[in-house]
Amino acid sequence: MMRRSIPKSTTKRLYEMHAQVCKVLANAKRIEVIDLLREGEKTAGELIEKMGISKANLSQQLAVMLGKGVLTARRRGRSVSYRLAYPGMLKAYDMLRLVLLDRLEDQAALAERWRGAQRRTGGVR
Repeated sequence: MMRRSIPKSTTKRLYEMHAQVCKVLANAKRIEVIDLLREGEKTAGELIEKMGISKANLSQQLAVMLGKGVLTARRRGRSVSYRLAYPGMLKAYDMLRLVLLDRLEDQAALAERWRGAQRRTGGVR
C-alpha cells in the first residue's frame, strides 16, 4: 500500500484522533454499542433493551462516544436516536475482531496441545 505524503502537522493530528477513537474502544460496552449500531440507527431504549444495562450506564457511554465524535444523535419526538458518525470505521472494527478471533483460536490450539502433552506424560488427569 502506497502512503500519501501528509504534512507533519496533519500526521500529528491524526495520531491524536486515532488515540481518541482507541479510548472509546477501550470499553466493552462502547464496543457493543458500535456493534449494535452497525444495523442502523437505534434509540437509547432499544440499546438498553438489547444490552441489558441501566439507562444511567448507557447514558454515560453514549456521552463519551458523542463527545469523541464517534456517534451522532437525532431527536425523534421524545426519544433520541443514535448512529455511527462514520460507518467506515466498521472496517477497522471488523478487521480487529478477525485478528482477535485468530488469537483465540491460536490460544485454544496451544491449550489443547498442552493438555495432550500432559496426558501423555501423566501430568494432568
